[in-house]
Amino acid sequence: MDTSTETTLLERARDGDERAFGELVRAHHGELRAHCYRMLGSVQDAEDAVQNALLRAWRNLAGFEGRSSLRSWLYSIATNTALDMVRGQSRRELPVGFGPASSPGDPVWLEPCPDSWLPAVPAAPEARYEQRESVELAFMVMLQELPPLQRAVLVLRDVLGFPAAEVSAQLGTSVAAVNSALQRARATARTSLPAVSQQAELRALGARRVARLAQRYADALEAGDADTLLSMLTADATWSMPPHTTWYRGHDDLRRWLLREPLSERWRHRTTRANGQLAVGCYLYRADADDFLPWVIDVLTLTDGKIAAVTAFIVGEATTDPASVFATFGLPERC
Repeated sequence: MDTSTETTLLERARDGDERAFGELVRAHHGELRAHCYRMLGSVQDAEDAVQNALLRAWRNLAGFEGRSSLRSWLYSIATNTALDMVRGQSRRELPVGFGPASSPGDPVWLEPCPDSWLPAVPAAPEARYEQRESVELAFMVMLQELPPLQRAVLVLRDVLGFPAAEVSAQLGTSVAAVNSALQRARATARTSLPAVSQQAELRALGARRVARLAQRYADALEAGDADTLLSMLTADATWSMPPHTTWYRGHDDLRRWLLREPLSERWRHRTTRANGQLAVGCYLYRADADDFLPWVIDVLTLTDGKIAAVTAFIVGEATTDPASVFATFGLPERC
């Protein structure tokens, strides 16, 4: 949107034109939603945060004086809305990081994010991470480990590339506090993140090899072929299934579990992308429906062309409307 159009819409919105306001913020909606997902680790919470943030923006539009860009002002409102939601909540986990099934507590699980949520926003000069890299499962788990202020600062500075002075204004704190939080957050990122991102792994494989890997994975599951499936996994591969706390590591444990449970079922599959990673939508045959129904989103973490982790989000158990969840990943209701 050019400056003159934005100025015209802003004037109309200040005069109470809701349609003008809707058009004004529409260009920013996708990136604000992705930002709130990074902050909250939940698709539904991110949707709620964006709606609340835009409502706050509409009610406080008269207070926007133009000292920053409209985009920066909206990010300030969205970030503080997300921070209000984060405070007092448990951090979102994945089973491999949470512990075995006997671990105490009632975990709140990280939710998968469809790649369609990631708008093609040009990378800012100061950004350290790619847009898709910053929603990879490892990155999201790392963000959840950070205290709220550090999380917000790392995303605003190193993902979105806002200058420190602008971030201090967005968060209502000092530049010194921003720089201190960023230093601590970067230290956590250095020790928590893998040396190679999934974006680098996917680029190294290339589109054809990635497609073949996904097809071979799906074929092995549908054929109940444990040998082929295990040959695609690294020796210490993990397989987790949120919302279940149980998870498995290594070929011996995985073989026993695969033969006992998933490979004894009938499946069909469709390839997709989630959290910037290769993913597979899994449709389970249900005799009561006499059909294959949307059941699991398998997000695959790759290392040197092999699968190092399968995070199987069992949406068929975690939601009352798995078909709508599959639709957000561009997957059909039936397979």
